[in-house]
Amino acid sequence: MFLTGTGRINQAGHLEIGGCDTVVLAKEFGTPLYIMDEELMRQNCAAYRDTLAGIYPNSQVAYAGKAFLTKAMCRLVAEEGLALDVVSGGEIYTALAAGFPAEKMIFHGNNKSPAEIELALQHGVGRFVVDSHGELELLAELAAAAGKKAAVYLRVKPGIEAHTHHFIQTGQLDSKFGLGLADGEAMRAVQAAAKMKALELKGLHCHIGSQIFDLEPFKLAAVVMLDFCREIYRQTGMIMEELDLGGGVGIRYLRQDDPCPLADFARLVAATVKEKCAEHNLPLPKLLLEPGRSIVGEAGTTLYSVGAIKEVPGIRKYVAVDGGMMDNLRTALYDAKYEAVLANRMNDPAEEIVSIAGKACESGDMLIWDILLPKLGRGDLLACLSTGAYHYSMANNYNRFPRPAVVFVRGGRADLVVARETYDDLIRNDLLPSGI
Repeated sequence: MFLTGTGRINQAGHLEIGGCDTVVLAKEFGTPLYIMDEELMRQNCAAYRDTLAGIYPNSQVAYAGKAFLTKAMCRLVAEEGLALDVVSGGEIYTALAAGFPAEKMIFHGNNKSPAEIELALQHGVGRFVVDSHGELELLAELAAAAGKKAAVYLRVKPGIEAHTHHFIQTGQLDSKFGLGLADGEAMRAVQAAAKMKALELKGLHCHIGSQIFDLEPFKLAAVVMLDFCREIYRQTGMIMEELDLGGGVGIRYLRQDDPCPLADFARLVAATVKEKCAEHNLPLPKLLLEPGRSIVGEAGTTLYSVGAIKEVPGIRKYVAVDGGMMDNLRTALYDAKYEAVLANRMNDPAEEIVSIAGKACESGDMLIWDILLPKLGRGDLLACLSTGAYHYSMANNYNRFPRPAVVFVRGGRADLVVARETYDDLIRNDLLPSGI
């Protein structure tokens, strides 16, 4: 087995995270329960922040909030000195409610609504990452109407297909995100933005995908983007002052996974930018990186209680837990794989292969297929590892299941940062039509 961050086996033979016994956490907060290792999240923030600052002082790390965002996470990100990548009005609103400075927000999204843009303009969001010609025109119109000047990046498709699931590739030419290089769309957007008085073109952005282990695609993306910066200067005389190269570093979901160290990613990107700028005789831009999963992914553990156990003779043994695709959509969405441990009996030997089923009314609601675990019984606690990214963010109320609570753990203390939904929460916005 592998345990991440502050995870360990305590004297009671229980899984302990952040100095907190998970058996005690289950009794206090119930299950399913999202447990976030605060110390590991802060360590990951620091690894990016300090490494990049040490080798490329004019830089900024921005946490990609779509991976996991709550008011408590916004506060942690602010305390660690990171900027914040937001992708919706809801994420902006959450960050503002937490007191996160709007000028340190970078607003992404391929279809920003007028209301979302107006919210961002009203509060002074620092950068708009423009995804299309239509958005460029809409933003210019709304900024002018508000008497504002919006600072923008253009999102560029560098034409690089990273080795990851095709649902989470974003840098290739056939993508809903960004402006193409090969078809000239990106250059046309640069020329159009330069003429818009309500906009200030500050730089470029790209993101090639996520859960990437190989560093070479990141280097290639930096090369392509700096080549484009040179071409912009050649054709327009404009210098791109800022360059945002996104995130995408993979994490360890399975024991055989071998992700690169976070610092190696930061060093490689910074070195490539320096080399290409020297080659093209361009001034060094402000460099931004936007990690998300690699900050919170391995810091998360989801705790479940075992319920029904059903054996199909000669085929498979199903062990059902009290969660499923409602709190972890990733398995159903793109066949994500996970490791799990028996949190209340960590020292018991693994002796049977079982498949972990969710409780939603869907045959596809399976969390883990064919995993070797100790013999399980009703009431046991199963801990699914590396669930910090895109689990709470994607949580839903399918079958009218309330969404789980979230706790931050550190130094033996557990802080409830998201309360468990109740049945009353589920019907809070329901209305009955007149006459019924």
